[in-house]
Amino acid sequence: MTISCIPASDALGAVISDVDLAKTLDSETVGALQKIWAENLVMIFRGQSLSDDDLIRFSSHFGECEKAPIGDSVLEQDIPPEITVVSNVMEDGKPIGFLGTGELTWHTDMSYIPEPSDASGLYAIEVADGPGGETSFLNMYSAYDTLPADLLAKIEDRTANHDSSYTSAGTLRTGLAEVTDVSKAPGARHRLLRTHPVTGRTALYLGRRPNSYILDLSVPDSESLLDEVWSHTTQDKFVYTHRWEKGDLVFWDNRCVMHRREPFDAGERRIMHRTQLKGAAPFYRA
Repeated sequence: MTISCIPASDALGAVISDVDLAKTLDSETVGALQKIWAENLVMIFRGQSLSDDDLIRFSSHFGECEKAPIGDSVLEQDIPPEITVVSNVMEDGKPIGFLGTGELTWHTDMSYIPEPSDASGLYAIEVADGPGGETSFLNMYSAYDTLPADLLAKIEDRTANHDSSYTSAGTLRTGLAEVTDVSKAPGARHRLLRTHPVTGRTALYLGRRPNSYILDLSVPDSESLLDEVWSHTTQDKFVYTHRWEKGDLVFWDNRCVMHRREPFDAGERRIMHRTQLKGAAPFYRA
């Protein structure tokens, strides 16, 4: 089946039209979307009108939806357990969702656990009218493919710890202590080079920069090498930046994509619903 799609940028992403995700998709359509996703890493669907059940059903074509991470400051809401509310809106003096209005630094969802999420979907229910709030996506295949030979040699057998103490917004998670020595931070350990189980391609796998640590190096040497890798990785030529509109659904592959969010005006309302797919322990080609 042929589906209408155009590149979102030279770096990654495809804008897909003429697919109504509120309807049940047949196997031919699902197969075509799976192929587009593998080739483009990020799928963008505009003008959708989705219930939470629609969002879960669509996401489930690409893997198993898992329950949302539990927060201790979010109001009880009548939503499915697979949905995370990403919002700055307050009701009765309490937040209805997570992550507020600030900048979210480059990160890969859930990389601080041994089996990180395979993918994430984010559906825009309300978005800010003014500037800010854009989400950028980073092609980690391209970052790997263009590594200078000397830098690749430094990292190809290396493993890093992905700190679990802080969120991507930089806030300390409940019950965890401030990190004062990155070599002792809690988290999950992953190789810096990861093989995608579907495409067989290699991607850089960095998680997030704050409190990262490369094992078996001194902290100064780890910091220096991480700075070098991140400087190469976050070049604009590897990035697509998405300006949100109401009804957008963006679905991305956490195994080969990082993302970040620009801050936006605290006076603007923003409500998004998010799904994530259960992952497996990353594997690596010998």
